[in-house]
Amino acid sequence: MKIVNPVFPLCTAVLLTSFAGIAGDSSTGVMRTPEQITWKDNPRVRGLGVARIVGSAKKPGAFVHRVKFPAGRVVQSHSHPDDRTYTVLSGTWYIGWGNTYEPEKLTALPAGSFYTEPAGVPHFITTPDGETIVQVTGTGPSAVHYVNPDHAPKKE
Repeated sequence: MKIVNPVFPLCTAVLLTSFAGIAGDSSTGVMRTPEQITWKDNPRVRGLGVARIVGSAKKPGAFVHRVKFPAGRVVQSHSHPDDRTYTVLSGTWYIGWGNTYEPEKLTALPAGSFYTEPAGVPHFITTPDGETIVQVTGTGPSAVHYVNPDHAPKKE
């Protein structure tokens, strides 16, 4: 006799329902070829490109975004209220952990790298070697909280 864990089907149903709502089509989910991904300028941070693949970081629920950072970008220490995962799609992403930007704490993550970022943990990044694209997965509504508010991008 096969015993089925009653929790597994329930968890599976909840996850499928969550992603089906994001996808807009519960029968097939979301598929995008690179040509179907729309890049837009980040309205808050000049020079960054954003492609919203699934959901929105500004709204409740799961989201998947791609973010394009230009060569030489430095982002000072900040945190996010949600747990996140990152996959480096192209370029080399340098990340360090702490309340202040310290180049000696940076770790280079080349294309294909993956890491997790716990909610509320201050970190800093840079892209000195060239343009870098990362895919970010999290749960909205999200935000960026700079350790030093003076480092936040200024509204234009």
